[in-house]
Amino acid sequence: MPEMIEVEAYRRVAERVVGRRVKAVDAPDAWYLKRGLTAEILAVLVGQQIIGTLRIGKLLVLEMDSCRLGLRFGMTGRLFVDGTAGVEGLLYSSPRPDSTWDRFGLKFTGGGDMRMHDPRRLGGVELEPDLARLGPDALTVSYRDFRTVLEGSDAPLKARLLDQSRIAGIGNLIADEVLWQAGIDPAGAAGSLSAVRARRLHHVMVATITELIRRGGSHTGDLQKARTRGSLCPRDGAPLLRRTIGGRTTFSCPRHQR
Repeated sequence: MPEMIEVEAYRRVAERVVGRRVKAVDAPDAWYLKRGLTAEILAVLVGQQIIGTLRIGKLLVLEMDSCRLGLRFGMTGRLFVDGTAGVEGLLYSSPRPDSTWDRFGLKFTGGGDMRMHDPRRLGGVELEPDLARLGPDALTVSYRDFRTVLEGSDAPLKARLLDQSRIAGIGNLIADEVLWQAGIDPAGAAGSLSAVRARRLHHVMVATITELIRRGGSHTGDLQKARTRGSLCPRDGAPLLRRTIGGRTTFSCPRHQR
């Protein structure tokens, strides 16, 4: 976390700054500035008006008069606008309001600010992010494009879903929830899904992400409470499998996920 659901919440709170003009940039952590970005280069933002917001997968983009600013939140990053958090808390992040964890911020003409708060410094800021490196967004991808993502791949299905260059936005919690809801083994080869199962997975993916957005977080899935050693499947009571797939801890049901 945060996954695309949390970043969508950040995008919505960021809508409050659309129309505002940047008065000052606060960049106290040079490590947080990516792709050769420096505080001196960021001075170009002063005087820029924010004209829109965009989310692609886990990337939040602020569109300005003459440039784009990309915000990535890693595992523990949160966004605050005028003191209001996009989400109140993250599953794997400290809730402590330590100002030393404020990694980047914008102050606006007339008052108000936006700041990124990130205890573990796993996020980052960049100018003109390369959107072409991201696959289609998981919430809006068409079935045709989704099928193309899977076809011909020997990679485990979960690993394919986590590959942001193939499909953008899915993180560990969403992947496990979607595959559990769809009844599909996360370790099976992505390219082995029949057209019928691929279409079902696409439908379940979009429906599940939509529901998790409504509930308010990637951690609100029906499988979430069972993501512990020795737990049972909430659907059929079978002991859950705990494996590492795609480099991530994975929980799945051996009875109904096949």
